[in-house]
Amino acid sequence: MRRLLIFLALCLGLTACRAVPSASEPRREALIYGSGSFTRINPAMDEHGEINLLLFDGLTAHDGDNQVVPGLAQDWSFTDGGRTCTFFLEEGVLWHDGTPFTAWDVKFTIEAVMDPENGSENAPNFEDVLEIDVPDDHTAVFRLAAPNAAFLDYMAMPILPRHLLEGEDMQASPFFRAPVGTGPYRLERWDEGQAVTLVRNEDYFRGPARIPSVIFKFVADDSARALQMEAGELDLALLAPRDALRFRDREEFLVYEMKTSDYRGILFNFHNEYWTRNRELIPAVCCALDRQAILDAVLLGRGEAAYSPLQRNAYLNPDVERWEYDPRRAEELLQAAGFVRGEDGFYVRGGERAGFVLSVGAGDQVRLEMAQAAAQQLRQVGIGCTVEVPAVVDWGNQMAYLIGWGSPFDADDHTYKVFGTDKGANYSGYSNPLVDRFLTQARQTSDPGLRAQAYGRFQEELARDPAFAFLCYVDADYVSVRGLEGITPGTVMGHHGVGIFWNITEWTLER
Repeated sequence: MRRLLIFLALCLGLTACRAVPSASEPRREALIYGSGSFTRINPAMDEHGEINLLLFDGLTAHDGDNQVVPGLAQDWSFTDGGRTCTFFLEEGVLWHDGTPFTAWDVKFTIEAVMDPENGSENAPNFEDVLEIDVPDDHTAVFRLAAPNAAFLDYMAMPILPRHLLEGEDMQASPFFRAPVGTGPYRLERWDEGQAVTLVRNEDYFRGPARIPSVIFKFVADDSARALQMEAGELDLALLAPRDALRFRDREEFLVYEMKTSDYRGILFNFHNEYWTRNRELIPAVCCALDRQAILDAVLLGRGEAAYSPLQRNAYLNPDVERWEYDPRRAEELLQAAGFVRGEDGFYVRGGERAGFVLSVGAGDQVRLEMAQAAAQQLRQVGIGCTVEVPAVVDWGNQMAYLIGWGSPFDADDHTYKVFGTDKGANYSGYSNPLVDRFLTQARQTSDPGLRAQAYGRFQEELARDPAFAFLCYVDADYVSVRGLEGITPGTVMGHHGVGIFWNITEWTLER
């Protein structure tokens, strides 16, 4: 809630730097991307953001196969059984303001993420860090309480400048509206509610990008993005499958049908007392959902019915309980839990109807349609479900939420911090000691066999005691103008398409 209030304050209290460019201004030098809107750029506190890869670098990075490669660190070594990691940093790297990048910036950033007072979603990624030493400006030494198999993946965390943020509020600082990074692009201007304009960093340590400027144009509505693509106002956009259809077989556009690890599901909010009284209702919800029908109707089949958060990961356990669509079984589970079907067709127990309100974030038409389809299916088996789109998401009190998660990186990502008790991205308040144990075992060994065993047991326990009712994996349909080159269609995207810009410096655009 504190983070939400800060967001609102930023929206109301800060104004644009300059006027929005008019339609008559030249755009030949700029790639215009149809982006969702945002009110700040804060990679240390917020879990994801497409723009981060353009402005910032981490010590490591991910390539087109989602494998760890060097970033600001040119090399690293592990000692002490994986409990000490030493990073050897690139020399001559400059922040966008010309200040030299050093290991002190690394120490500052990760300690800020770890500080519980800052409320970072990313804090669980670094909770094993005991201390960070800086023997010199180009060496950073991390000492861990226990080995962490995902540690190098997490060191892709964008590094922030100590000289501009030391002593600042890491949630509310004006820096996050005028960020300074080391990345291939730097911020030129922010037009309130309309666009963020980036220009090429000519001093980038890996060499300047080939496209001089990138504009993140805020177009929150999926259909509006499609219309703007057709009108020539955008060069690239992530579209809903239904909207992407109109661009296929058109000479002036390219459609990239890309796989993702991004899933959708119904989050049950265990902070709400309803689920304390009715937790046995959840398995019935899970097998009352016809996932394939939702996938076909809403996504035109572009994705996959979901049953696990690791379904597109090397550590998937395909033998877990999938809660396949079975309305008869759903009613049997309800009856076994003591629910009785009333005259109105809905199940009740102790005078309380079986049912809940499913909340959906504003501006996401695909999630809204999924929620409406799921609610209809639940009502057909006697579980009351209504859909609402609140102006503000109330994580503490809402009953359920149409959630999205999914990472193409190490299996620890988007599992440990999403399902672990009291972790930074566990918005459901879910807590299961066995889930905690298996996730901890998996992150503390690099042995693939032991990790497979631990993640297999994690998935079995999560299926037995669900935190979410999984719906489907959502593949990504990017549409670009034909003159844009460099997108790698084989790359598996992350949540909200994060990862599309992994090689932005190599892209070219010809009109």
